[in-house]
Amino acid sequence: MKKLSIIFAAAAFILIGCKPEKKAATDFQLPAVDDIAMYQVNPRVFAPDHSLNAVADRIDSIRDLGVNVMWVMPIYPIGIEKGKNSPYCISNYTAVAPEFGTIDDFKHLAQVCHEHQMAIILDWVANHTAWDHPWVKAHPDWYTHDEVADTIIHPRPWDWLDVADLNYDNREMRRAMIDAMKFWITEVGIDGFRCDVADGVPADFWKEAIDELRQAAQPRQIVMLAEGKNVDNFTVGGFDMNYGWDFKDSIVHVFQNGLPASFLIQADSAEYAQLPAGKVKMRFTTNHDHATEAAPVVEFTSERGSMAAYVASIFMHGGALIYGSQEVGYPYPINFFKYVPVDWTANSPLYEEYKALIKLYNDHPALRKGQLTTWADPDVLMFKKSLGDEHFLVLVNVRNQAVTAAIPSKWQGKSVHDEAPNGALDALDDSLQLAPYQYLILKEY
Repeated sequence: MKKLSIIFAAAAFILIGCKPEKKAATDFQLPAVDDIAMYQVNPRVFAPDHSLNAVADRIDSIRDLGVNVMWVMPIYPIGIEKGKNSPYCISNYTAVAPEFGTIDDFKHLAQVCHEHQMAIILDWVANHTAWDHPWVKAHPDWYTHDEVADTIIHPRPWDWLDVADLNYDNREMRRAMIDAMKFWITEVGIDGFRCDVADGVPADFWKEAIDELRQAAQPRQIVMLAEGKNVDNFTVGGFDMNYGWDFKDSIVHVFQNGLPASFLIQADSAEYAQLPAGKVKMRFTTNHDHATEAAPVVEFTSERGSMAAYVASIFMHGGALIYGSQEVGYPYPINFFKYVPVDWTANSPLYEEYKALIKLYNDHPALRKGQLTTWADPDVLMFKKSLGDEHFLVLVNVRNQAVTAAIPSKWQGKSVHDEAPNGALDALDDSLQLAPYQYLILKEY
């Protein structure tokens, strides 16, 4: 190949541009599902108390990443009986825990999100409640019971001893659950839910709930994300998105265990083969569950490895997620059961790199939802994305060593531009040397 200048240092991703214009909250429009770039908020990395206000104070920094949906983890009062201080152990579905602030604080956060053209969705835990939720005493028949001892049980097969399993054979409980969800749509004005353990709740309940929520929200639209991977999240339940769990597991196997890069192509194909048209898999390199075990910079061996994995995740089929803290390369596990301070100024070059990647994602629909063409290679994930007259060749070195990539014959001799700032325009030869964990996003000209 002729000289193709590759700016590999993260600092080279700094973009100069105007901030999005702040608009009235009433001007907000929910993005289409296949245009979503999501940011997950764990309030416990923003402040030890009144963290909803701390999130609102950081709205410009979050929006400047280019994300257009904010997912806020549970903010409800947390159960004490048998409790572990988990935000997924809920004692009241229609209130806010004092640790996080007040209902007015959350309404304010929703307003500033809309002013910044961001949707806001709230984590919903329908599978179980805290043991000291009022339903336990008032309506014990709303819970699953041990057949022998006739006592309420925790969710099986998990070891979640701090929560009580809900019984979805009970119609009254279903009605109360839907009413509680509608409260946040109609009274607070959120734009949908991320639904915890969605595969553990009957799909026909989700169908009933989502139909009512969409009706209650009119004329607004809402977005529904299932923490699950079952196809009936879509075909029965009516969700818009669910999790790319299998793809995330495949990335780990490729980066940690040396499986061929083509393994990711197979994983992507398997996930999308069963998806109904218009539905999206959320793709991620970390989230609150995975971050409790290892930060991305550790799970993918280095900061460069984590960024190569991120590119591999978001450009094959869209559905991009950033977990709050990964944009500054927080290097340690984050236990979301307690406050963990994050220095938001710790790694500005990495922040700018995420910002540059999401800008490409937003500016070029081909990169998030264009037609996918792939080529098998043991060490380089290589695929083409095309939509209209835009064509991109994406290459990701999945190894922590230099490798040579064989350029597909149809791309040899084409004039391309590396879409990283200051990338060069030149003609591709028959091969290309890639540095350890280097990635290229080449646009055809």
